Parts: sequence; structure tokens; C-alpha cells
Amino acid sequence: MTARQLLAQDPAIAEALQLELCRQRDSVELIASENFTSRAVMEAVGSVLTNKYAEGYPGKRYYGGCEKVDIVEELARRRACELFGAAFANVQPHSGANANYAAYAALIDPGDTVLGMSLDNGGHLTHGSPVNFSGRLYRIESYGVSPET
Repeated sequence: MTARQLLAQDPAIAEALQLELCRQRDSVELIASENFTSRAVMEAVGSVLTNKYAEGYPGKRYYGGCEKVDIVEELARRRACELFGAAFANVQPHSGANANYAAYAALIDPGDTVLGMSLDNGGHLTHGSPVNFSGRLYRIESYGVSPET
């Protein structure tokens, strides 16, 4: 969505975003996590890749249709290796799995039973997949969905 499209769709949000942009441009932020992001990076982050969930590693994803995402991730990984003179790099961000882990750790104990939707029915790896901490530490009861019900 372009700025014009946003302005037409939701003027209040467009105005708030413009005000925040002005604040960022007119100040020096000394908090590392609030670094001023280049326009090119914002365009990439706000691209069609936003619509694609690509959990796992290139060529070994848990969901289909990730071939184009794999191209971008491999390019980023190679560039990071070159930049830092490293043999290996992981360019994947932290995910909601961290939040799910925090909830598990706060609310239940290892060995407790958890009900979670199965991965093939739309569940998440943290809902009991054997490759995830949840599938190793907890008794998982998976459920699915039925087109008839």
C-alpha cells in the first residue's frame, strides 16, 4: 500500500504515521533498537514477503510456497557471511515461538498435558511438534478441523 492509498483508506492512521516520521527525522535517537531505517529497508520489510509465513530454513520449510522467500533469505545470509567474514550466518528474526515459550514456562510444568492444533490443520510448531521444545517437554494432545463440522 502506498502513502496515497493509506491516506485514502485511513486518513487518521496516515496522519499519525506522518507525524511519527517527522518526529524521527527531527530528532537523534540514541536507543539502538530505534535506529532510523532507510527507505529501501522499509520498502523491503513492507513488501509482499509480509504476506508469507516461512518457518524453517530455505529448502526445508514447514509450509509450502516458500521458494521465493528462500531466494531472499539465502541472498541475505550470503551477504551477512561476506560482510562479517563468517562461514555461517542466520538472518532469521526471533518469532512468536519465544512468546509461546514464555507462556508455557509461566503456566505449566514439563510433563503437563497441552491441547494444541496439529500442524497440518493450521497449528504452530510450538503446539507440540516433535522438532520443537513443546513436543519434547510436554504431553501434547493434538486436534484438527473437519470440513463437515
